[in-house]
Amino acid sequence: MHVRIIGAGVAGLTCAVELAERGVAVEVLERGAQLGAAGCSWFAGGMLAPWCERERAESLVAVLGAEGIGWWRAHFAGTELRGSLVVAHERDVRELQRFASRTEHFEWLESAAIAALEPDLAGRFARALFFPDEAHLNPRAALVALAERFAGLGGRLRFGVDAAPAQPGALSDVPVISCTGLAARDVLTGLRGVAGEMLLLRTRELCLSRPIRVLHPRLPLYIVPRGDGLFMVGATMIESDSAGRISARSMLELLSAAYAVHPAFGEAEIVEIGTGVRPAFADNLPRILREEGALYVNGLYRHGFLLAPALARRAADVLLHDQFFPEVMLDENPRQRCLA
Repeated sequence: MHVRIIGAGVAGLTCAVELAERGVAVEVLERGAQLGAAGCSWFAGGMLAPWCERERAESLVAVLGAEGIGWWRAHFAGTELRGSLVVAHERDVRELQRFASRTEHFEWLESAAIAALEPDLAGRFARALFFPDEAHLNPRAALVALAERFAGLGGRLRFGVDAAPAQPGALSDVPVISCTGLAARDVLTGLRGVAGEMLLLRTRELCLSRPIRVLHPRLPLYIVPRGDGLFMVGATMIESDSAGRISARSMLELLSAAYAVHPAFGEAEIVEIGTGVRPAFADNLPRILREEGALYVNGLYRHGFLLAPALARRAADVLLHDQFFPEVMLDENPRQRCLA
């Protein structure tokens, strides 16, 4: 069987690897000139945190996300299973209790236990929530590893090809999977964009081993270690279809929040400023849809790396075995269930 995938972000590459591992001949078409040149995957946080995300998301996100951790550990050696640490400053300590009431799979830690996990945070926070079963990865390294794995399985990845995702029927000589994010909104009219802004900072004065989430009523913050003194700091959520440039206000708030976690960030080098637009449906849940002669994997919102493996597995089962997954195919109807 031959399959064509449009889009080489995390959704497209996980689908490509999943299908190639099942013996399918796969071609991936990417409009960008290289990995990360288009799409939001390049600017992701890389947190595989299903139970932290459960605080705001539906239970489906936790279920699919927990499945994804195992997939990443099997496919990317850089996946680090070190858990997630959720903290709050003294004035916001009530946010910890609110957070805890909406999720599970965590332990309460006091100051000494926090210092044992993260020595550089000793004395800075009185209480925290620790999610020991969560993981994180470097999204850019993970995308490169997936592309290499795909090539090793005989897959073909072509860059600089605009495959007109709004008209996949033009490519209907073989089955098509569209993983084009917001570019598919002409077909998937329920899609909306949620922009996010991030910073990449470098400091040798601080060592963190796992993602740190800092709760705040208005601007929750996360800091993800990337190794070699690099830290990803993010991220804003703005209802917008345009990435644009980071605003001065967002820059100040992200830097101030990071500085409040540890003063070393005050002297950190700003290595990169990035913005991306996440594709989302109204309920912020992912979908697998069949429209216009193609299978669409979309709507991963802020959970791209977390949910992509579970969606890829289901997309492969839909394509190869005509299976139906009601949790992610809610909008299916008889017309949609017939691939052109």
